[in-house]
Amino acid sequence: MNSRKFSSRFIKHKIIKPLYKRVFQTSFDCLRRELLNCGSVLDLGCGFNSPVKRCGVPFSVGVDLFDSYLRESSDKRHHSQYVKADIRKVEFQPKAFDAVIILEVLEHLTKDDGQKLLEKAETWACKKIIISTPNGYLSQNGYHSNPLQKHISGWTTKELEELDFKVYGMKGWKKLRGYKGEIVNKPAFLWERFSDITQKITCRYPGKAFQLFAVKNVMKKNKDS
Repeated sequence: MNSRKFSSRFIKHKIIKPLYKRVFQTSFDCLRRELLNCGSVLDLGCGFNSPVKRCGVPFSVGVDLFDSYLRESSDKRHHSQYVKADIRKVEFQPKAFDAVIILEVLEHLTKDDGQKLLEKAETWACKKIIISTPNGYLSQNGYHSNPLQKHISGWTTKELEELDFKVYGMKGWKKLRGYKGEIVNKPAFLWERFSDITQKITCRYPGKAFQLFAVKNVMKKNKDS
């Protein structure tokens, strides 16, 4: 048995794997924790594989413009309801959802459109807005025959903090990953583990991380106003 297969089986062990995940948390782990007290979620740019259902949210609405993504997501019943729409133009009632999530979406919009979307999201959310996006601009072309997958902009820790988001660094040290977030060095499995280790640092210093995970508490702001 080669070292890669052995290491993979070791990590997947029924005892080691849960412990490993507890120590080295993913964006999904952070999302699930943030949504624990949320009964309704709006998922903007939901794509075909939204993590919301696995977070145990009772009610969610997925919005996307790409037909095949909506069909696949609907077949998997990731959301309670779906809306086919351009997220830049869609409208909802004020405070209609506990949380609004915008996962790996802002980078597909211009900065101006992204800023406007965040402003609207704040009017729709009762409790919080949750974002994930690459740290800075990351070149990416369209794929899945979907031109909307192209990256147009990049967001930084400073920009999100200026918008009152609490920002965390995910997926480890930025220089370890490249196109579509893939590990750039080989063997990929070992470098992936090293990336996990570096995340213990980049979580607190998001400017060094590959991915930004940001949360804005709008419930406190609503109470203050």
